[in-house]
Amino acid sequence: MIRMRFLVALAVVALVAAACGSDDGEEAAAPTTAPATTAAPTTEAPTTTAAPTTTAAPTTTAAPTTTAAPTTTAAPTTTAAPTTTVPPTTTAAPEITVEGPPAAEPVATAGEWLAFNGGEECACADGSDYHYWVREGDPDKVVFYLQGGGACFTRDNCAFTGEGNSYDVTTDVASPGDNPDAWGGIFDFENPLNPVRDHSFVVALYCTGDVHIGDRVHDYGDGLIVNHNGFVNANTALDAAVERFGGATEVVVAGSSAGSASAALYGGLAADLFGDASVAVVADASGAYPSDPGINTYIGGLWGTMRVIPDWPVNEGVTPAEWGLPELFIRAGLHAPRVRFARYDNAFDSTQEFFAALAGFDASSIDQLMYQNEAQIEAAGVNQASYMAPGRDHTILFRDLVYTQEVEGVAFLDWLTAFLGGTDVDDVACVDCS
Repeated sequence: MIRMRFLVALAVVALVAAACGSDDGEEAAAPTTAPATTAAPTTEAPTTTAAPTTTAAPTTTAAPTTTAAPTTTAAPTTTAAPTTTVPPTTTAAPEITVEGPPAAEPVATAGEWLAFNGGEECACADGSDYHYWVREGDPDKVVFYLQGGGACFTRDNCAFTGEGNSYDVTTDVASPGDNPDAWGGIFDFENPLNPVRDHSFVVALYCTGDVHIGDRVHDYGDGLIVNHNGFVNANTALDAAVERFGGATEVVVAGSSAGSASAALYGGLAADLFGDASVAVVADASGAYPSDPGINTYIGGLWGTMRVIPDWPVNEGVTPAEWGLPELFIRAGLHAPRVRFARYDNAFDSTQEFFAALAGFDASSIDQLMYQNEAQIEAAGVNQASYMAPGRDHTILFRDLVYTQEVEGVAFLDWLTAFLGGTDVDDVACVDCS
């Protein structure tokens, strides 16, 4: 079943524990009510109106003059969130055979891909089975990809109905939306221009509403129990990547939408697990979300993110309030300086705009939020190469747009290929971004 997936603009992050295993105990400080955007009667997530301004932007990342964003800047309140985060079926998916027990043997096949059940400690938000995909290619070159699909943090959008703004879950390997053999872009291994066509792949599917960083079972009331088990699930897939391809010398950690939000920290984890391998992170469509202490703390409490913060020296003493999406890049980059980071965004991405406003940020100029976040990251000493395309589109990596996108005379394919090849690429930004 193709799920309706949404990317929430939540600046919440935390990560690390190398094994699949979840502690179901409740955190004493975890809130039990929805944030202000859903009229919570008690605890509210503070509403902010601007990205953090404590760090001045370095001159190399100053925002170019852009055209004003389209006038539809406020998030709609009655319509469903954009649904562009589900990988489009660019080609007819081959027939999938589903068989076998939930063990080390594959439970499904699709072309060159094998699907595996994550095991008993892994679960989707509704408690259903979790799956990940593996494609055997060059064992020295590996792509670990985090699927996108949104987030949930209230009873309404965690209701599993798939209607309105609710979060529809399960990893259905028989559905094109969860079958990478049906995706395009970097998943088109027949295209000789694909810079990763020879790589081995492990795809961490996504079904927990916590941008792959949760480790908590939360009761949202009226019998709605949600397994925010994303960290456990994705680390099971990462462990499988290490087990199969641990000798790799080139590792790419990539993610789209919700998968983009946590890609930086999984890059840091990959640097720990793959020895001296080069590690490149490509974050596809999550650059507009600034860090806000109240939102970080609130959503972190719901998802249990403090339980999975990496045991890195740079994280000593970290608090929930200090963890937002820009900090993911900063902490991972300072921990593992050899990791290289890149991001792709559309200047007026309608999905990021929607969820930035839903979370309480001023989403009237999300292109400026992207520049401010990048400036914060680079001021901390971590370089982030960026490619800013015009318009309101969302994501690129699993779409054939990879091969046709061009901004200011620079083809995205050339830029991405050079970055993955180890070249320090220049930032690319649209001038007329409308």
